[in-house]
Amino acid sequence: MELDFERCYRAVDSRDPRFDGWFYTGVTSTGIYCRPSCPAMTPKRQNVRFFPSAAAAQGAGLRACRRCRPDAAPGSPQWDVRADLVGRAMRLIADGVVDRDGVPGLATRLGYTERHLHRMLQAELGAGPLALARAQRAQTARILVETTGLGLAEVAFAAGFGSVRQFNDTVREVFGVTPSELRGRSSGATAGGAGTITLRLAHRPPLHAGALLDFLALRALPGIEEVRDGTYHRGLRLPHGPAWAALTPADGHVAATLRLADMRDVAPAVARCRRLFDLDADPVAVDAVLADDPALAPTVAAEPGVRLPHAVDGFETAVRAVTAQQVSLRSARTTLTRLISAARSGDDGAADRPPGGLRAFPSAAEVLAAPDPAFRMPAARRETIRALARAVTDGALDLEAGGDREEAARQLVALPGVGPWTAGYLAMRALGDPDVILATDLGVRRGAAALGLPDDPKTLSAYADRWRPWRSYATIRLWRAA
Repeated sequence: MELDFERCYRAVDSRDPRFDGWFYTGVTSTGIYCRPSCPAMTPKRQNVRFFPSAAAAQGAGLRACRRCRPDAAPGSPQWDVRADLVGRAMRLIADGVVDRDGVPGLATRLGYTERHLHRMLQAELGAGPLALARAQRAQTARILVETTGLGLAEVAFAAGFGSVRQFNDTVREVFGVTPSELRGRSSGATAGGAGTITLRLAHRPPLHAGALLDFLALRALPGIEEVRDGTYHRGLRLPHGPAWAALTPADGHVAATLRLADMRDVAPAVARCRRLFDLDADPVAVDAVLADDPALAPTVAAEPGVRLPHAVDGFETAVRAVTAQQVSLRSARTTLTRLISAARSGDDGAADRPPGGLRAFPSAAEVLAAPDPAFRMPAARRETIRALARAVTDGALDLEAGGDREEAARQLVALPGVGPWTAGYLAMRALGDPDVILATDLGVRRGAAALGLPDDPKTLSAYADRWRPWRSYATIRLWRAA
């Protein structure tokens, strides 16, 4: 990926935090790499190199700056936006697929050969999948070292390293200190007991926390999630076991408390929480496009930084979407609560129920096994949910972050009872497509009418072309206007 030196250097010289995560600044005279907003003195031009990823900077022999902590910067917004091979690969690497399944597993999920995948990532990011995963392991290791009382050997394996020696070498290379020295210098984050981590999730300002929490509170399912005193709580199902998360928007960051059954799930837990709150977005770029429309300009000025809440579980979002077809959110919530209870009948959940009694949404297999009376809905809708569960269980349908958006849309509309609205909603929330307009949605049409926009679906769809490539964010604002 080509980086324009002048533009990058100006961003560094102005210490602009909007560019954190977009690229990394390597300083050859000191042997460190930084985020663009690093408060240190601006390095001379002849001593600067720019890298598209932290892994590329590490590959050039540079260590992370201890002052600005570039490994804790928000991720590049393009990995959420892009639907191509590289974007999908980056989302899967962030979710820990390489640590769990290796590069062959990542290539299989993406449907490409390992060689082609390596070539594409090297060309775009200056590093292959192993190096990118290694950079993430280093970041996870730092979190565990600084925020838990785990022994360093336990940290090594929890972070995904194959050996303690590999862990020691990587920490020394990336951070310039030994793991024990890193623990001694820890500051800011705190440990909350066995299996509990508290940390800060960085984002690009502004962040409209009220809009985010309002959206989630309106759709919260009892026993799964809740919004209380400005904090969003929910249960999670992670690759190695159940978990619980509490996310609190704060000044300049989101405070996250994670309680994990298995510390190997730190990276996927962080990735899914970041994704749920859309923390890697570039709100300035989004708002600039939407504010060009006089109808949306007042709402953008009044509420800058409205995010697009994504999903921690694509199947859960699919079941919610189908259940909510042609009924109110309140009615859908009642129906889903009954389904959840029936899907868990005979399981008291004592072994995996975190604080607050919140647990993850039932798996596709659990929903598929639920009896007919659990589905308080028309028979056709019940069979649609079962068809979704069957497709997910069989691996025919991928609704997670690294899924192919076009292929998922084709698979969805081929299922009985799934139409364009459901497919579009899942593309927006489960697969993270930033450019979806749900023109037939009643709430969207009401919001459009409230803002003086055409509320006829066909006319509104044509009008929405001016909001590209951020029509999903316009959809969120129209819902709020309703």
